[in-house]
Amino acid sequence: MLQVAEKLYTFIAGAINSLFLYKETEVQSRCFEVNIENNIAHIVLNRPEKRNSMIPEFWDDLPRIIKQIETGSLARVIVISSTGPHFTSGIDTSILGSSKEQGTDAEAIEKINRQQGAKFYDTVKYLQRTFSCLDECKVPVLAAIQGGAIGGGVDLITSCDMRYMTSDGFLTIFEINIGMTADVGTFPRITKLLPEGIVKELAYTGRRMEAAEAKSLGIVNEVYSDHATMLQEVMKIAAAIASKAPLAVYGSKRIINYARDHSTADTLDYIGIWNASMLQQSEIKEAITAADEKRKADFVDLPVARKKMSGGLTDQ
Repeated sequence: MLQVAEKLYTFIAGAINSLFLYKETEVQSRCFEVNIENNIAHIVLNRPEKRNSMIPEFWDDLPRIIKQIETGSLARVIVISSTGPHFTSGIDTSILGSSKEQGTDAEAIEKINRQQGAKFYDTVKYLQRTFSCLDECKVPVLAAIQGGAIGGGVDLITSCDMRYMTSDGFLTIFEINIGMTADVGTFPRITKLLPEGIVKELAYTGRRMEAAEAKSLGIVNEVYSDHATMLQEVMKIAAAIASKAPLAVYGSKRIINYARDHSTADTLDYIGIWNASMLQQSEIKEAITAADEKRKADFVDLPVARKKMSGGLTDQ
């Protein structure tokens, strides 16, 4: 038994030392521009001529970009902003088009019809994962919204940690206006950000919630006069977050999200377990020392994720 334990320990230690680090710095996309500077990743929706509609590539690119930033430990905070008059007009109509599969005989058509429900379910789950990656990301994600966050835009911004708007900004659960029930993530998240009666009014009527109302109800942190001012101020907030201990920020996000979905008793227990395993005395010491010496703290970044594992028990 002791030999097995020793082999297991040797395997784990060896694997950790021999894993290939996953640190991709090239982030390219048709839908987004990405700039990483001073530990802040700025993701910009860059199809203003199409009001930043969410074309098929959008749903692949966003989670890929988030994964590259997160697993490569490329930034300590992410800011998502946009170009043009609107943050996003939501899901592009090409997503809602008919199936490419064709059938000419009755049997083929019947088969397609019988598969339709399962295919639609798979598609919805795929789309949902695109925004869930923001909620699950280890680093905070801030949304800077100008103009409309329409339809799928609400799914996007409610998956972020904080939201900021220009004075002409608004959000709308637009799906009801085209005969749909919002299904990509709006309702599970917005019901935790707004009173239920307000959510139902937005969902049933499809009306706009303007920036001032959004701020008064707390779904938006702050409203700014124009796009440039908003970006400037949001970047200041992002810089403040990036200056803190990354592990402490990650722990705060993880526990706040856990508390949102669990009871107080469960969350208190989770906090205890988290800090018992994750609390780093060296980071606390560095934070205190840096404050005393009036200098910028030198914190350790979150670890770069592992791309490939080699070896096995039989190799040891």
